[in-house]
Order: sequence, then C-alpha cells, then structure tokens
Amino acid sequence: MATYTLRLPRNLLEQLHYVADYEGRSANMEIIQLIKRHIAEFEQNHGEIKIK
Repeated sequence: MATYTLRLPRNLLEQLHYVADYEGRSANMEIIQLIKRHIAEFEQNHGEIKIK
C-alpha cells in the first residue's frame, strides 16, 4: 500500500465524511471506492489501463 497526501477544501472534506459515514465507511475507504469507480468508468470508455 502506498501513501498519498490529499489536500481538500474543508467543506469538501466535511461532505466526504458525511457520505462516508452514511455508507458505513471511513473517509479513506470512501475515497478508494470513488477512485475504483472512476477508473472502471475510464477503462470502459478508453480501454484497460496497463501498468508496467
């Protein structure tokens, strides 16, 4: 697992926490789910991302 620092406006962070709590996840897991969904959508439109 890699570490990445993310800077967000406070109101966006508070909204993220609200959604994560609603979904029963931590903010970190909510971000991971959002990224996975976005990558899946990207790959559906543009093809599989191949990482060397």
